[in-house]
Amino acid sequence: MFGSTSAIVNGTLWLLVAFSVLTWTLIVMKGWLQFTLSRQNGAFRETFWNAKGLQEAERVASQADGPLARLCQAGFAAVRDIHKGGEQNLQHSGDQQDILERCLRNQVQKEQHRLESGLMVLASIGSTAPFVGLFGTVWGIMHALTEISKTGSAGLDVVAGPIGEALIATAFGIATAIPAVLAYNYGLRRMRLYVAEMEEFATDFLHLAMKAGFKVV
Repeated sequence: MFGSTSAIVNGTLWLLVAFSVLTWTLIVMKGWLQFTLSRQNGAFRETFWNAKGLQEAERVASQADGPLARLCQAGFAAVRDIHKGGEQNLQHSGDQQDILERCLRNQVQKEQHRLESGLMVLASIGSTAPFVGLFGTVWGIMHALTEISKTGSAGLDVVAGPIGEALIATAFGIATAIPAVLAYNYGLRRMRLYVAEMEEFATDFLHLAMKAGFKVV
């Protein structure tokens, strides 16, 4: 069993390498996504509030993309549905304000789920990578002790290889976990900021719709 130590430790290291590649791939993808969303939200917010009325704002929203634009599109769709009578079901039950609030809240939750994608993977890698490295460490130490029992010597030439493998596995585990944890914390903070921004915009949109009597005029 211990004769296959190198293969087992190498497998552990390759697993950590795969975790690291996945982590940095997600970091690049999430970083680009957040940069894009920030630009989209900033441009849409400026254009929306410069609109002369709700009709122009609706046209702006239909031509834009991003979380705020999709939230606005869902809000205008709900206002149109309210104005024309809408389908009579639980989703459209309640007064006009309740229906619009429900629609905006559902859209915020959809956008939040999109922003959460990939964060669970980063959290899982950050929490498990040190233990994967520890597994390689323990296996290397077990191999070192076995070699000592076989040779009856604890010389450096006997234990250097297995202990070196153990230390490398530990280092790889830590080096893989740190970027994943940092990326997860940063991504979680940015997601909360985006959600807060959407909730603030949803409240403003609701007030505009109430002021207009839930009509796009």
